[in-house]
Amino acid sequence: MAEYHVENFGCRSSRSDGEAIAAGLRRRGLCPATDLASANVVVVNTCSVTADADSGARAFIRRVHRDSPGAKIVVTGCYAQRAPDELAALHGVSSVIGNSHKSLVADSILAPSAFVPLAKLVNSVPVYVDENFAHTDLAMLPFAEDADQTRPNLKVQDGCANRCSFCIIPETRGPSRSISLDTTIESVRRFVENSGQELVLSGINLGRWGLDLNPVQRFVDLVAAILERTALPRLRLSSIEPMDWTPDLLALFAAHPERLARHTHLPLQSGSDTILRRMYRRYRPWHYAEKLSQIHSLLPDAAIGADVMVGFPGETDARFQESYNFIAAQPFTYLHLFPFSARPGTPAAELHRHQPVPPKAVHQRMQALRTLADQKNEAFRKNFLGGELNVVTLKGGSTMTTPALSGNFIKVEVATLSLPNRIMRVQVTHLTKSGLGAVPLAK
Repeated sequence: MAEYHVENFGCRSSRSDGEAIAAGLRRRGLCPATDLASANVVVVNTCSVTADADSGARAFIRRVHRDSPGAKIVVTGCYAQRAPDELAALHGVSSVIGNSHKSLVADSILAPSAFVPLAKLVNSVPVYVDENFAHTDLAMLPFAEDADQTRPNLKVQDGCANRCSFCIIPETRGPSRSISLDTTIESVRRFVENSGQELVLSGINLGRWGLDLNPVQRFVDLVAAILERTALPRLRLSSIEPMDWTPDLLALFAAHPERLARHTHLPLQSGSDTILRRMYRRYRPWHYAEKLSQIHSLLPDAAIGADVMVGFPGETDARFQESYNFIAAQPFTYLHLFPFSARPGTPAAELHRHQPVPPKAVHQRMQALRTLADQKNEAFRKNFLGGELNVVTLKGGSTMTTPALSGNFIKVEVATLSLPNRIMRVQVTHLTKSGLGAVPLAK
């Protein structure tokens, strides 16, 4: 029996796609490989948000072909959508399938002859890409409720129309598209029926869910429906743009303190007004600060995270300091930091030609923000010493402890042995290097 391996690069939505592809292969009779070397089919689900993401995918493809020359290598994802011919030219690649045709990956592997008319050929390698995303059907990438994950991602939205100056996603993911409310509810119910405890709701621009549906629906209505129409123990929301954190959405957090994870993530990118304008972001620093103040006042124990880009073209020392000072003043509990990477064809790539930030300065600024983020995170974790938390148990651990994650996004080492995918009440006893130590409380 053929064995497959799916290698996922990039964001939560990409990983959700990869799980759906894997589920499609299982439904068609393939088995997951015990290790990469034994796989007959290797699906490389790429990211293209940075140049490093591109080079990482190429290096992985070369390694697979070197170590397993007989394996069929199928490349999909954002890099496949952005530069399919580049990937088709790599030795060992059997086919390249852009995000526009991602729902066809499993079928194209098992019945390639049926799909050749859809493809163009590059060095005899079939390439399936449509710039208009005419073949995209999100419902054809169903949620993999049988995935071997404790906290899987349920992708309910794809694509983005924001057109930030640095971002290639509108080209690699297409316009915003939504899974229907009923399809989403059914997926959540199947997850609960499979004893799932925590589900992460994800999307490329998650807060835009429903705006393309007929009739138009709101993201807050989707969240409310999941809480009202399913028995899901805990729902976690992934990244949502600042302008989509509405009062109605925040009210749901107050109404469901145990079932809606106390965790908010709002992409920032920069605390400099000048840089935000150059990025074509749709808010100003004071708008962002006002939103965070509302969240922190309502949910003082919630994790608050942000994406921050360092080294955007024209980021002078003074503009970086402006951004640093803004970030320092906010109630963040963690940061996701990224160095700027020029993406071909974006307005920021042209800015980079004229106003590049020296790599040494980028490195120093990244380090300064890492230190600040570590300080903020430690101060946040100290607030819970001696207190109680609800955690969901994860895989791994030692012979004495079980890893877990709290509702407010803190890694917890629990001094007990437990199976994964259990919700447990614990008492915090001490700080660890990056989380908390705890003991279980009697039920």
